[in-house]
Amino acid sequence: MIRKIIRIDEEKCNGCGLCAEACHEGAIEMINGKARLTREDYCDGLGDCLPSCHTNAITFEEREAPAYNEEAVLAAKQKKATKLPCGCPGTQSKAIKREAVSVSAPITSQLSQWPVQIKLVPINAPYFDNANLLVAADCTAFAYGNFHNEFIRNHITLIGCPKLDDGDYAEKLTQIIMNNNIKSVTVARMEVPCCGGIENAVKRALQTSGKFIPWRVVTISTDGRIID
Repeated sequence: MIRKIIRIDEEKCNGCGLCAEACHEGAIEMINGKARLTREDYCDGLGDCLPSCHTNAITFEEREAPAYNEEAVLAAKQKKATKLPCGCPGTQSKAIKREAVSVSAPITSQLSQWPVQIKLVPINAPYFDNANLLVAADCTAFAYGNFHNEFIRNHITLIGCPKLDDGDYAEKLTQIIMNNNIKSVTVARMEVPCCGGIENAVKRALQTSGKFIPWRVVTISTDGRIID
């Protein structure tokens, strides 16, 4: 049947996951850091997801699509009653048990500059000259115990949360990379799908800058392990 349904432009999608949360029917899922309409029969065509998209990646279109299946949507909601629509592991409550460790000395911070929020740092700052740049999802430092020594040390640190912050980081990161002598870029992200937004922003910034800079992505699990 021909009906109104949403269309997601993956080029514009920054992977924040807010549209998946806003879709009460569960028609949208985060796959490889991008929002995708995975169940056309779950999409009611009302567009609750549109206001949540800050990059205007979601629009309406009229095309051939399966009819909205309310019965299937209700069944899926009951099945996933304990999860948010995005299925993000970071939204599922769990307790993490660890062995007690005796701490006899304070740990020294390895942070070498301020501010650290991507949206607050200036595009040009002396500390960017010849810098090894760390772009980290802000949960990573809490999840990984030795984050300061293994990641922040000898790096200029920028943090953000693509799921909670408005807008896209790619433009700001592009300007930082283009206007400074950046030696390398490390991306530290959590395993949750919405963190793909920060990885994609760095990737697009590097591509747009036209510079060939060594970069790597490190993924940290919700229980504090490096998994990639």
